[in-house]
Amino acid sequence: MVRISGDIAIAQTVDFFTPIVDDPYLFGAIAAANSVSDIYAMGATPILGLAIAAFPTDVLPLDVLQEILRGGSEKAAEAGFPIAGGHTIIDDVPKYGLAVTGVVSVAKLVRNSTAKPGDTLILTKPIGNGILISAYRGLTHRRFPRRTPPSLDEAIRWMTMLNRDAANAMTEVGVSAATDVTGYGLIGHLLEMCAGSGVGAEIRTSAVPVLPHARDYLARGFRPTGTMRNVDTFEKRVDIQVPRSEFTLMCDAQTSGGLLMAVSSENLGALEARMQRSGLFYATIGKVTERSGTLTLIP
Repeated sequence: MVRISGDIAIAQTVDFFTPIVDDPYLFGAIAAANSVSDIYAMGATPILGLAIAAFPTDVLPLDVLQEILRGGSEKAAEAGFPIAGGHTIIDDVPKYGLAVTGVVSVAKLVRNSTAKPGDTLILTKPIGNGILISAYRGLTHRRFPRRTPPSLDEAIRWMTMLNRDAANAMTEVGVSAATDVTGYGLIGHLLEMCAGSGVGAEIRTSAVPVLPHARDYLARGFRPTGTMRNVDTFEKRVDIQVPRSEFTLMCDAQTSGGLLMAVSSENLGALEARMQRSGLFYATIGKVTERSGTLTLIP
């Protein structure tokens, strides 16, 4: 965040990744929604995007790249900002994402390092898309004639959904802190919030919303590399009072996940009422505690 004039500041973020779905248009839309999430998590309004793309021009036809760019451009338009240019290189594997610039009032800037003991933790999208994508890839691109891959329709619906409306509710009511849940999973991003804020947290895993069948496919052995990297990285920092599989699920690396908000008891009722009035999804998943640096998972 950089203050540019009076109370107005600019916020910038960048993100890109390899395809997670087969449809190039949907890949572009998901990547764009994911890229702008950091802007929303800060309470900022996106105003400009620059595309970042890598593409194997000697392997795939250019109309695939055009569809990726179209998906990203239309999702950006839905969010209310143009993609004004960017940069493309030739690479062995397709990659796409955006650098996004947003504007925000400094007085209304939402940070991920200002959670307070007693705050309630709110999550605005279900988790588990990393596991479902892993299962879909494994069962579709390999020969498992007796095993059915999961449908990604529900996961895609959430991944292409902008965090804009939830962010608007957040900034209208006011929260103590917020972040978006992406590659480090729910656990990793919450640990980051706790470390920056000097607090701890307690999560009720039974209250965390999970995409249909994600637990089933996790039980069948589909564990994404990013998810297991999170497990290995974070397990020593978590008091795990739930089955190991639940901890793994909480570490699932997400693409275009929801907002994780810490909201005071004074503002909780107003935030819930605002979310309900707008028909927005949310779940109350735990609380912020005084035990600095300690994250506890309970059933």
